[in-house]
Amino acid sequence: MLFSWWKSQTLGTWLNTKLYGEAVGTDAFGNRYYESSKGRRWVIYNGTVEASRVPPDWHGWLHHTYAEPPTKAPFKTKGFEAPHQPNLTGTAGAYRPEGSLSRSGHRAPATGDYQAWKPE
Repeated sequence: MLFSWWKSQTLGTWLNTKLYGEAVGTDAFGNRYYESSKGRRWVIYNGTVEASRVPPDWHGWLHHTYAEPPTKAPFKTKGFEAPHQPNLTGTAGAYRPEGSLSRSGHRAPATGDYQAWKPE
């Protein structure tokens, strides 16, 4: 806990949470959210500390955009909205377009519409 803040929380955050934090709720990723009596808000991540793992409704609450947490005032989603996903860069779920070396390694042949620049 002393030297692995990227996997959960530091000793100071743990102590501050125990002394002053009031649990507000948990999101779909298992992250736990807290608020102090002075209005300070924070998250204890479930696993790797990565800000993109905070869903938009909880992000708004953490940054005081919304007064009520999503547990009391749920976020109204539209029918066309996809579920929140954290940043997948560096994982197997990352976006790899056609021609990317990480996907297939085969690029489409050149079409001949490119003309290299030549200095005068």
